[in-house]
Amino acid sequence: MSESPSRSLPLVFDEPRGRKKPPRHLADLDEAGRKELLTSLGLQGFRARQLSTHYFSRLVDDPAEMTDLPAAQRNELVSALLPTLMTPIRTLEADKGTTRKTLWRLFDGALVESVLMRYPDRATMCVSSQAGCGMACPFCATGQGGLQRNMSTAEIVEQVVAGARALARGDVPGGPGRVSNVVFMGMGEPMANYKAVIGAVRRMTDPSPAGLGMSARGITVSTVGLVPRINQLAEEGIPVTLALSLHAPDDELRNELVPINTRFSVREAVESAWNYAATTKRRVSIEYAMMRGINDQAWRADLLGDLLNEYGDWGWVHVNLIPLNPTPGSKWTASDPADEREFVRRLEAKGIPTTVRDTRGREIDGACGQLAASDS
Repeated sequence: MSESPSRSLPLVFDEPRGRKKPPRHLADLDEAGRKELLTSLGLQGFRARQLSTHYFSRLVDDPAEMTDLPAAQRNELVSALLPTLMTPIRTLEADKGTTRKTLWRLFDGALVESVLMRYPDRATMCVSSQAGCGMACPFCATGQGGLQRNMSTAEIVEQVVAGARALARGDVPGGPGRVSNVVFMGMGEPMANYKAVIGAVRRMTDPSPAGLGMSARGITVSTVGLVPRINQLAEEGIPVTLALSLHAPDDELRNELVPINTRFSVREAVESAWNYAATTKRRVSIEYAMMRGINDQAWRADLLGDLLNEYGDWGWVHVNLIPLNPTPGSKWTASDPADEREFVRRLEAKGIPTTVRDTRGREIDGACGQLAASDS
């Protein structure tokens, strides 16, 4: 008899063991920690603020431009707090250059991806939080490859800083700009790397030059439904947007599509999302990848609407339908447009605000994990 999905899953809250940790970087530390590290190395603590200014505010990546640091100590200071974390392997462009997907090689050879998407009114970075993913969702390119390791706080932040540099330098059509939004919807399950993800959110929202000075309301943290971590996030006091990747309104189907559902059911996941909305007063996004003949039936739209309405009609939730970006050789494919429209109609008829996500990057292997899988 085959092993059940719940027993074959890894202990999703555990840090993968036996791997060398990424080099320590100033983005891993708060201001006090940066000063303390330099002091412990016999260097002047106030230099930490100068390094932070170069990294977070000026977006400098060339030590030669850090002219306020003493030349005799510059290399030592940079080595202590600004080690190289990741190297770009490939950058592919779509949408006339306004969508840029980058494949990165980390210090240990692990591959991760990030995507910069520029719109007329904003610029969004989609970042990875793990190299690979242990959630084993069968329709996801990343899930097919398994989990290699968690990423560090600084490795997550570096993806955003790299995007910010590209915008500031005018490398993206539309002139110089800034990253306004970050979504944790790249490779990995953010809630399974909770400590590093929260650290990255704090670095993004720390006022400049301690961090990037972003608004927490512009940051979205996605999860397949790790209920204890959703509840923990509700108590952090950081008003990020929570996105629950539901993909099915019933346990029978969701057990197949999102195996962690055998541990935390549809109702448990939705209830924790409602609790997050009630605690933070932030509307939750329900992510729902539309798969032809699998989860796109009209009756499932009705079931989803009824489930969400059980928790009240005070505007706590929004459904975001995602046309599936199929992976090569996969049986999973996008829904017929007519079925998609009917799904929207059924949800809206029950008073559930619903949108269909604007899909970008199909021609550049836009689904998370496709580039890494092709290069591994």
